[in-house]
Amino acid sequence: MISALAITYNEEASIEKFIKSLSFADEIIIVDSNSTDKTVSIAKELGAKVLIRDFDDFSNQKNFALQQANHEWVVFFDLDETISQELAEEIKFTIANPGPTDAFKVKRNFYFMKKHIKYSGFQNDSVIRVFKKDKAKYSTNLVHETLEIDCLIITLKHKSDHYSYKGFDHYNNKLTQYSKLQAQALYNKNVRPNLFHFIVRPCYRFWHQYLIRLGFLDGKEGFILAYISAFAVFKRYLYLWTKYRNID
Repeated sequence: MISALAITYNEEASIEKFIKSLSFADEIIIVDSNSTDKTVSIAKELGAKVLIRDFDDFSNQKNFALQQANHEWVVFFDLDETISQELAEEIKFTIANPGPTDAFKVKRNFYFMKKHIKYSGFQNDSVIRVFKKDKAKYSTNLVHETLEIDCLIITLKHKSDHYSYKGFDHYNNKLTQYSKLQAQALYNKNVRPNLFHFIVRPCYRFWHQYLIRLGFLDGKEGFILAYISAFAVFKRYLYLWTKYRNID
C-alpha cells in the first residue's frame, strides 16, 4: 500500500498531469498553502484528498503531509517533477521487493529555459522520493529541507525530469522566496551581514557554479543560472540587513 504526498500553491497548470501520474498509489494527499487558483478544485475532482494549511516553511509543510499518510510507504515528489510510467512501475516493484533498505533516491534531469542542463552542479542531482513513513522526517531548515533517515539508500534506475523553470519571473520569484527564508534562518542565528556577505559570497557563488561546477558547458543557460544564483545570495543578505534596519 502506497501513499502519494505533495505540497502545492497555485499549481493549476500542472496538478492534473501530476495527480494522474500518481495513479499507481493507493491514496493521494495534497497539502495546499491557500492557493488562489484552481489547484484545490482540480485536485479534488481527480480524487485526491486535499488539506489546507497556512505556509510557514517547507519542512513543517512536508512533515504535516507525512502525518496524514495512512500507509507504510510514501512517495513524495514535487509538482515540477515528472513521474513516467517506467518510473512508476519501478517504484511499485521496488516497494513490493524493498530488500535491505527503507528509502530510495531518484535521479533528476534538470531543465532550464527548455534546455537539459547537464552541468552547473546538476550532474549528480538526486533526491529521496520513496521511503517508509515511520523511518523519516524532514529537517527543520526553513528552506532546502532535507529528509532525515538512517538507513541504506538505494538509487532507482529510472529518472524523473525536473522542470523548475516556468518562465524567468517565476524562477526568479522562486529564488526570492528561498532568499527570504534563508535570511530569516540567519536572523534567527543572530548573523549580521557585512561587506563580505554582500560582495564576496555572491561572487564566489557565481564563479563556483560557472567554472568549478562547469556551468560554462551549458552555454548561455549556464551563465544565466550562475548569475541568478549569485543574485539570490545577494538578496539573501539584503533581506537580512533590512530585518536589522527595521529593528534598529
